[in-house]
Amino acid sequence: MIEMMQQLKKIGIVPVVVLNDVKDALPLAERLVKGGLPCAEVTFRTAAAEESIRQMAKAFPEMLIGAGTVLTCEQADRAIDAGAKFIVSPGFNPKVTEYVLKKGMPMTPGVCTPTEIEAAMQFGLDVLKFFPAEPSGGLKMLKAMAAAYVNLQFMPTGGINAENVKDYLKYDRIVACGGSWMVSGALVKEGKFDEIENLVREAAGIVKEIRG
Repeated sequence: MIEMMQQLKKIGIVPVVVLNDVKDALPLAERLVKGGLPCAEVTFRTAAAEESIRQMAKAFPEMLIGAGTVLTCEQADRAIDAGAKFIVSPGFNPKVTEYVLKKGMPMTPGVCTPTEIEAAMQFGLDVLKFFPAEPSGGLKMLKAMAAAYVNLQFMPTGGINAENVKDYLKYDRIVACGGSWMVSGALVKEGKFDEIENLVREAAGIVKEIRG
């Protein structure tokens, strides 16, 4: 878990990917690697998610590929079997969180209140997803909550874009930011992988500018 979080901190921005067609998985993964963000949170919102993770993990073993929007233990099993290296959920579900952790997998559940943070802490978690970040008060809200929990790190996701991600990355309590602006569903659907690579490269450049 510690090693993976160090990798995520170095990458800085986790592309949150929604894939509706498995054929787009490998071209997208290739552009993420070439653009400088060898990471993806493939959301389990579509039927293509499981096979997409499987193909990406096999073809690009150097990538840090996780499964997002994992809502059930069954989905967690499918994601892990497909090769996901970490599991992310939009909210804090004690049953799913406990299940994933017992399997020895890194788990990052979503929180947006102090009560949820404290519930998640009972499972020994020290990295939590702040979601939905911007609608929940953004960086100002995150800093206010984080001040009370000095040993926690966060991965804000939701409403983060090329304009505000710099401010988030400057905050030392943030491991990485989740974002989809460089891998939007429209760009993927239209096969605009050159454009995606350019946006990914710009995002990687922002991380380098802020974190060195």
